[in-house]
Amino acid sequence: MKRILLGILLIVSLTCAAQEFKTPIDYLNFIGKESKSITANTWKYTKAVAHSKSARKIDATRKNLIKSIQAASKKIGATNGYKGDVVYRDQLLAYYSISEKYINDEYDKIIDMQEVAEQSYDLMEAYILTRDMVNEKINAEIEKLNTNQKEFANKYNIAITDDETELGKKMEISNQVFRHQSDMYLIFFKVYITDANLMKAVQDKNINTIQQNASALESFVAEGLEKLKAAKPFKNDMMLVNGSKKALEFYKKEALEFAPAVTDFLMLNQKAEETKKAMDAKGKPSKAEIDAYNKTVADLNKAVDAYNKLTTKFHNDRNNAITAWNAASDGFVSKHVPKD
Repeated sequence: MKRILLGILLIVSLTCAAQEFKTPIDYLNFIGKESKSITANTWKYTKAVAHSKSARKIDATRKNLIKSIQAASKKIGATNGYKGDVVYRDQLLAYYSISEKYINDEYDKIIDMQEVAEQSYDLMEAYILTRDMVNEKINAEIEKLNTNQKEFANKYNIAITDDETELGKKMEISNQVFRHQSDMYLIFFKVYITDANLMKAVQDKNINTIQQNASALESFVAEGLEKLKAAKPFKNDMMLVNGSKKALEFYKKEALEFAPAVTDFLMLNQKAEETKKAMDAKGKPSKAEIDAYNKTVADLNKAVDAYNKLTTKFHNDRNNAITAWNAASDGFVSKHVPKD
C-alpha cells in the first residue's frame, strides 16, 4: 500500500577494448557524472517513501529530485553529443523529460489519491493500481533507455557490462518489498474498512446495517484467508503473511461473536422501547403487560453489564490487532528496504 517508487537509469560499468575508444567513453562518463545527482536523489526519495507514513512528508526530496533532473538535462542538452552524434543524447533527454513529467505531475495526483484512499477499499485499490501503473511506465522508459545506451556503445565498439549498480539492486529490492507489502495490505484493508463500516452501524444502532456488514466481513475474511494460504513469503520471511492472518482471525471472531451479540442486545433494547411506547399509548396497561415489560427491562439491565464488557474487550482487541499489523508492516519494510 501507500508507497511510491521511482525508476532509475542504471549506470553501467564501461570497459574499452583499445585506446582509440577513449573519447566515446569519456562522453558516456560525462553523462554518468551529470546523472549522478539524479541517482543519489532518487535513492533519497525512495528511502524517504520507505520510512515515512505519508507521501506529503517526503515532498522536499521529490522536489530535489526534479531539480537534479532539470540541472542534468540542461548540461547534457548543451552538448553536441559525441562528434555531432546526438541520437543517444536526445534519447536521454527524452527520458528525463518523461521522468520529470511523471514525478512532477503524475505523482502529485498519486499523493492526492493517497489522502482519500482510506475512505473505501475501491479508492485504496485504485490508488495502489495507479501508483503501480506509473512505476511500470517509468520502468518501461528505463528499459528503452538502457537499450539506447547499448546501441550507442555497440556503434562505437565499446563493451559495456550488464551488471547492476548497487543502487539498481537496492531499487529492485525496494520494488519487491513494496509489491509484497501492497498485496498483504489490500487483504488487510478490505476487512479493516468493512469493520469500520460495521462499527459505524453499531454506533448508529442500525440492526440491518450491522447484519449486512457482519456478513460482508465474514465473507471478506474467508476470501482473505484463502489468499493468504496461497501467498508466498518474501525471501522466506512470513512476517506480513502471518501478521495479516492474525488480524483476519480477529475480524472473523468479531463477525461471528461480537456482531450477533450486539444485534441481540439492540433488539432487546428495541423491544423494551417499543413495549413502553405501546403501554404509554394504551394508557391503562394490564397487569400481564406490565409484568412482561418489567421482565424485559430486567433482562435488559442484566444484559447491559455483559454488553459493556464485550464492547470493551473487542474495542481493545481491535486496537491491538490494528497496532500489531501496522508494526508488522513497518517492521517488514524497515527490515528489507536498504537504509543506505
